Amino acid sequence: MDAAPARTWRCEGEALLRLRLMRPKANILDARMIAALDAALTAGLASGPTLAVLIDAEGPHFSFGASVEEHLPEHCAAMLRGFHALLLRLLALPVPVLCAVRGQCLGGGLELALTASRIFAAPGAMFGQPEIRLGVFAPAASALLPERIGRPAAEDMLLSGRSLGAEEAQAIGLIQTVAEDPARVAEEWFSAHLADKSAAALAHAMVASRADLIARTRARLAELESLYLDDLMRTQDALTGLQAFLAKRTPHWEHR
Repeated sequence: MDAAPARTWRCEGEALLRLRLMRPKANILDARMIAALDAALTAGLASGPTLAVLIDAEGPHFSFGASVEEHLPEHCAAMLRGFHALLLRLLALPVPVLCAVRGQCLGGGLELALTASRIFAAPGAMFGQPEIRLGVFAPAASALLPERIGRPAAEDMLLSGRSLGAEEAQAIGLIQTVAEDPARVAEEWFSAHLADKSAAALAHAMVASRADLIARTRARLAELESLYLDDLMRTQDALTGLQAFLAKRTPHWEHR
């Protein structure tokens, strides 16, 4: 079995917890990766005072997204619930989450990044929700993207499945900073703006800022899981699209 697909460590002398996806080049968010991220986060938070969490990834790409195999009917319920639990945990952390992105940030990878207060990206980074091309939709992004960039821009991404470059993503507010070394710039932003803050004050500020977002997202994810599992996964096109992707062929839609 390969090494643990995620780990945490602390930047020397600072209360910045680094959480890294470590299964390049794709950093697929399958059940093992999701469990490893959750466990690493638990261990990291227990290791000392924390003022922020920085999520990044090893390799040329942040993440190609969730495992397509685990989207198939026999696996998708457990996959969605486990992933959504992790996203809700990150959204509700009593400290800011920062995210540094290189390369492709797609599907579940972008949904993970959307839990962050600020996203820092390399100039060549690409952001997209391609699920519609597989005959399915992105539940977490359907809840989180409109909150971040507004409904028209969110629907553009969710319905077209197209990817946005870093410049366009910054222009619509999806990401906040474009830099050649996004992780280093995120660390600098932490040092300049968060390192001297009270953890107690930050925790209360996060509650004040996010309480309504967390409540809305929790309710929406429950609704969207039901729509996905009870309705979408009973359609022929959902199965057709997923199987076509795995077989590396073009899907033939039956529109039912």
